Amino acid sequence: MRSFVLIGLILLAMLMQATVFSFLQVAGVKPDLILMLVVFNGFLRGSKEGAFLGFLGGLAQDIFSGSYIGLNALTKMAAGYLAGLAEARFYNESVVIVSLMTFVTSVISHGANYILLYYLDIQVPAFFAILQVIIPTSIYTALLVPLTYWKFFRSNERGWLRFREP
Repeated sequence: MRSFVLIGLILLAMLMQATVFSFLQVAGVKPDLILMLVVFNGFLRGSKEGAFLGFLGGLAQDIFSGSYIGLNALTKMAAGYLAGLAEARFYNESVVIVSLMTFVTSVISHGANYILLYYLDIQVPAFFAILQVIIPTSIYTALLVPLTYWKFFRSNERGWLRFREP
């Protein structure tokens, strides 16, 4: 059941990112909702589950957006893994810590995305990438964490995302 709920959340995040947040852009930037889900899952469940959901979410994003297959899958997988490394080290009920973790993993993930684009011979000026895309997207995504983290956290503890023994 948990797997179906996570897949549904990924699809909902992609749908919202493509529709609702197209109207809620700030300076031409949209938040990365899939990355936010990946960070939440990795931060609450560990690096294995974070990396796996990151790979699935990134792959779905690659398939439906028409970008290079595997580009987002690889970077979102790394973000989920990094968030999972912080699981045992930080207090997971602190929204401030989760917001900072989301910001840091977003910067790393989007930075890796631009580095991989460079190796694919797609030249994006570093100044533009950092100041116009990476930092604003990371800030916007991190600012949405306090609005959404508690629902995910509660569902992870007592709701549909709770781990049930077979």
